[in-house]
Amino acid sequence: MSRHRQPPPPLALVVAGAVAQRALPGRRATPVSRVAAAGLAALSAATLLAPVAQFARRGTTVDPRDGAEPARLVTTGLNAWSRNPMYVAMVGLLSVHPLHHRSPLAVLPTMAFVTWIDRRQIPAEERALLHAFGAEYERYRSRVPRWIGPRRR
Repeated sequence: MSRHRQPPPPLALVVAGAVAQRALPGRRATPVSRVAAAGLAALSAATLLAPVAQFARRGTTVDPRDGAEPARLVTTGLNAWSRNPMYVAMVGLLSVHPLHHRSPLAVLPTMAFVTWIDRRQIPAEERALLHAFGAEYERYRSRVPRWIGPRRR
């Protein structure tokens, strides 16, 4: 009997990325980098929390891992602009440290997160959503970008 090992939850990957960023060299923050980082942090936090609240109101899960059964397909709010606004927000949160500390090296964990999520996590979620919602998900996927960008009509 083979056991399927679950990947870590995306939020755990964000925390791991943030810990790794702190270990990388950076420069002293400037007033401009502080303000820019604070603005990005606030925007990213709001972008993360809005869909979480919307999913809760709609009675569906935010857990993207295998076995989590989505009850509803959420296509409104920020999900009308990106199929993955929570991941966009997580990338924003991981971009705060490199911006604040003006550290190009601290972008590496952010890039690793994007690569993992885009190549491993999102494709698995898309297969599950296609299985659960069929043509409804196909229509949604055809008009809303995976990350961010222009909406297709």
